[in-house]
Amino acid sequence: MRSDDLITIGEVARRAEIAPSALRYYDREGLLPDVRSPGGQRRYPRSVLRHLAFIRAAQNVGLSLDETRSALAALPPGKTPTKADWTRLSRAWSGRLEAQIDGLIALRDRLTSCIGCGCLSLRDCALMNRDDVAGASGGGARYLPRVLRRPAGSTGEGAGLS
Repeated sequence: MRSDDLITIGEVARRAEIAPSALRYYDREGLLPDVRSPGGQRRYPRSVLRHLAFIRAAQNVGLSLDETRSALAALPPGKTPTKADWTRLSRAWSGRLEAQIDGLIALRDRLTSCIGCGCLSLRDCALMNRDDVAGASGGGARYLPRVLRRPAGSTGEGAGLS
C-alpha cells in the first residue's frame, strides 16, 4: 500500500466524527486495519471510514464488539469491501432488527404506564411488581423487552461513539 493512500488518525477522527481515543480503542480491539509509519504513528487505509460506519451500524443494531469483530473478519483482507460484501453482512442482521423493532414497539406501548423498573411509584402499574418479585430474576430492568437489554460490556462503552 502506498503511503499516500494512508490517512492519519486525526484525519480519520475528523472525517468519521469519532474521538482519536475511540480509534485507538478499536485498534487495540482488532476492529480496524492500521499501518504504522516508520516513526510508529498510526496510519489507516481510506477504507477504514467504511469500517467505522459499519461499527457504528453494528452498535445501533445491538451487536457486541465480539460479533462486530467476527463480521469484520469475514471481509476480504487487503482490499476495500464491496457493496456485495456489506450486503452479505447486513443481511444477517435482519432478524435482530425485527426483534429490536418489536421490542421498541412493546416498550412504546407500555411506556406511559411503566417501563418495568419496579419502582411502584405509579398508582396503576400495568406491570405490577408486588414484593419485588422481579428482583429474584436478576438485576436491571427485568420487564424491559429482552432484546432491548444489553449485557454489560457489549455496547463498546468508552469508545467515543455517540
